[in-house]
Amino acid sequence: MERDADRVPVRVLEVHRDKLRVAGEDTDGLIALPVLAESTNEVDVPTVGDWLLLDRESLHFGRLLDRQSLFKRRAAGSSSKTQLIAANVDTVFIVSSCNLDFNEARLERYLVLAREAEVFPVVVLTKADLCDDPEMYTKRASCLLPSLLVETVNALDLESVEKLAPFCGTGQTVALLGSSGVGKSTLVNSLTLSYSAATGPIREDDDKGRHTTTGRAFFRLKDGGWLIDTPGMREIQLTEAATGIREVFEEIEALAARCRYADCTHVSEPGCAVRSAIERCEIEESRLSRWRKLLAEERRNSETLAERRARDKDFGKLVRNVMREKTGRRPR
Repeated sequence: MERDADRVPVRVLEVHRDKLRVAGEDTDGLIALPVLAESTNEVDVPTVGDWLLLDRESLHFGRLLDRQSLFKRRAAGSSSKTQLIAANVDTVFIVSSCNLDFNEARLERYLVLAREAEVFPVVVLTKADLCDDPEMYTKRASCLLPSLLVETVNALDLESVEKLAPFCGTGQTVALLGSSGVGKSTLVNSLTLSYSAATGPIREDDDKGRHTTTGRAFFRLKDGGWLIDTPGMREIQLTEAATGIREVFEEIEALAARCRYADCTHVSEPGCAVRSAIERCEIEESRLSRWRKLLAEERRNSETLAERRARDKDFGKLVRNVMREKTGRRPR
């Protein structure tokens, strides 16, 4: 951690509309700070997990320290803004459950986020005690990324959760990502030996849960580290995540590079290495479809406003030219 005689390092614990809640060794408990003026670069705004330097006397904001890692996504809705999730995370627990809520496509999105942020991912499958065959879910998750670590736990059992202890020691920061109802809040309580995180039941008709975490929260882990819990996120719009997609779908990317044509769409072209692998049952058609979807989404969301306007302008010209040709050929 950077030291400065005139400044004190603090960590951001909470982000509110007009304030930041921070804490540090040399501060008297928690203090509130005005959020920085809106920056032209959205990632320059502090988020949970960031380290700041404050003036030692006035405790006014000094500067944002370089980040070790950063989780971000495209903000929900039609906005093109980037939403920061958490910074300076060492390990991310991607939490799903051994029931109908298990979803490969959602797990792949979280893995892309982790790879793009250069954070070590661990898939944690909860509710193993309520499932007849938890090993089946472990195998399905393990297929999503080579050498992916998958741990199956009963979040209510401290002995079961103890297998996550190697990632929770002093100096380590862990983030939890997962949709509502998968047992994240129960896992928080077991990892922290507290009951500060609210828990709720799942719906019996579809195994889906209700929101119990409404904002990002910082917790002290019983093993000495820190835990960042996030609200359940079902909509995870990717932006600037091309590297993460390449790494999570490494086997498809490698096959695509061997296709006969550089612009192969992997649908029906001759010499398509991807289609050949599907015919040999080496990869599933559904995984190829998810890869295509994430690539298209990432390109669209990462497009700048100028690029989007230029594309829309070119499309408008194309439509007008087509209509002009049709009108000119129409019989009188």
